[in-house]
Amino acid sequence: MSKKTDPTTKIAIFKGKKVRKVIFQNEWWFSVVDVVEALTDSLKPRVYWNAMKTRVKANDGVELSTICRQLKLESSDGKKYETDCANTEGIFRIIQSIPSPKAEPFKRWLAKVGYERVQEIEDPELATKRTRALYKAKGYPDSWIEKRMRGIEIRETLTDEWKKRNVGGDREYSILTAEISKATFGMNPSEYKKYKGLQRQNLRDHMNDLELIFSMLGEASTTEIAKNKDAQGFVENKTAAKIGGTIAGNTRRELEQKSGKKVSTKKNYLPQGEKKK
Repeated sequence: MSKKTDPTTKIAIFKGKKVRKVIFQNEWWFSVVDVVEALTDSLKPRVYWNAMKTRVKANDGVELSTICRQLKLESSDGKKYETDCANTEGIFRIIQSIPSPKAEPFKRWLAKVGYERVQEIEDPELATKRTRALYKAKGYPDSWIEKRMRGIEIRETLTDEWKKRNVGGDREYSILTAEISKATFGMNPSEYKKYKGLQRQNLRDHMNDLELIFSMLGEASTTEIAKNKDAQGFVENKTAAKIGGTIAGNTRRELEQKSGKKVSTKKNYLPQGEKKK
């Protein structure tokens, strides 16, 4: 359940036990002691964690404390104390060092994920197949999956084009994406997520068909303009992004005027909810 005093602090259920977590630097960080307790059933998880750090350092030369941060989490007495926390990657590393039968399923899963990643590098088509299967397992209909997968391809084509045109990495990609979204929907991605009531969820996984289509139109238009104008560098590609998004935005407004219905919706695309209608 969410804590009323802090919307960024939550409790996760992990192996049937509570694990405290908090958002820090835009990602989830988990209480290491809670994870240790869940996987070991130790009556003194803090003592176990301290002994584990000493053992791993002596045996492997690894200082587990370096992958942790002291973040304030609420304790059983209702007060907040600084607690060792690790992000998802760090928690996985810590789990690998827990000699407990309960940790074995996680270790096997990590090995499987690593193996699948190697396979995907050798054959990128496997990644696409697995993504389709994942959406299918979540209950998304085939028609939606096709649009979502096409949108992923269009997005990758755009980022590849930005890379060729000397746009500098994820931060600038994020700014350009915000320009396209703002011109297309009147909202940047952060505003759009807030509009839909989303937090950590992927925005496009909660878009309906029309929202996905206009996202694709904005990004595909931006790619074509960048190519045809031979846009180079961040500034010129920012201009291309605004133009591409505006093309999609104008089309969206025309459709809304003719249909009498808004394209953007606060409703999240949740397949189970759709089926109940």
